[in-house]
Amino acid sequence: MNYRRIGKSGLKVSEIAIGGWLTYGGPVSARETAPIMKAAVDLGINFIDLADIYTKGKAEEVVGKAIKDFKRSDLVISSKVFWPMSENINDRGLSRKHIMESIDNSLSRIGTDYLDIYFCHRFDPETEIEEVVRAMDDLVHRGKILYWGTSVWTAAQIERAAGIARDLRAYPPAVEQPRYNMIDRHIELDIMPSCAKNGMGLTVWSPLAQGLLTGKYNDGIPEDSRGGSTDWLKNDLTDENLKKVRKLSEIAKSLELSMPQLALAWILRRPEISCAITGATSVDQVEKNVMASQVKLDDDTLREIENILDNRPRKWAF
Repeated sequence: MNYRRIGKSGLKVSEIAIGGWLTYGGPVSARETAPIMKAAVDLGINFIDLADIYTKGKAEEVVGKAIKDFKRSDLVISSKVFWPMSENINDRGLSRKHIMESIDNSLSRIGTDYLDIYFCHRFDPETEIEEVVRAMDDLVHRGKILYWGTSVWTAAQIERAAGIARDLRAYPPAVEQPRYNMIDRHIELDIMPSCAKNGMGLTVWSPLAQGLLTGKYNDGIPEDSRGGSTDWLKNDLTDENLKKVRKLSEIAKSLELSMPQLALAWILRRPEISCAITGATSVDQVEKNVMASQVKLDDDTLREIENILDNRPRKWAF
């Protein structure tokens, strides 16, 4: 396993991370989660990404129990705050009240005294950014979190938060967690440059486009898959994208790689990326995903992939 810094911070995470979205505490039982986590850590994964909203806290609970016997300092654990956790009007968003109460709930569910990274899971238009920055800065000073970050924020929102943190001499956001994969490259246009400018890392989610980039939809939608069941996948599962994935699968085969390994290695080609967060439902998936950390794609292969994708984001020309 190779490791990368989170932006300009000294924190290092495994290039391949493991996340709890759509898996643990839901489709993947607690009994199945434990061996997956053990395999991940044994293979060098040190970053475990969670959120309070993932199965309404159950992901934090299940993963917390699965890792309780691991040495805490060997792990980088993150969680997130924003989405409603109850009908309570204040149990949502990024108000100081919700942040302060949510961190204690997450720590309790996971069974740890602190989080390495705490993400603002979305931008909150109803809360001033200064309130958010001050709350996160206070959590760092209290030792409940070591770093904080944003998730699915625009470049303008990131710039504003970083600027306010500088003005307040507060801890700035250290990392952004956006969606990024071969099909969805929107962050290359302004979010990636903004994060680089502000010394922020990028821990990207949905690196396999919710399964599209595994190649499992190349010959149709399997009965046991969630193909077309979510808005993201419905938008991505087009004839044009399937044609691209079929061509990419041929490149993967020629390199003796699986399609997921090719997709993950393609993401890691960018030095701005700190890690790719993968979801694994079996030990076998973990073992195969981890191998992508050792894959380096040469320039000819990258050009061939770029020609197939033909989707590099560009600014409008007026």
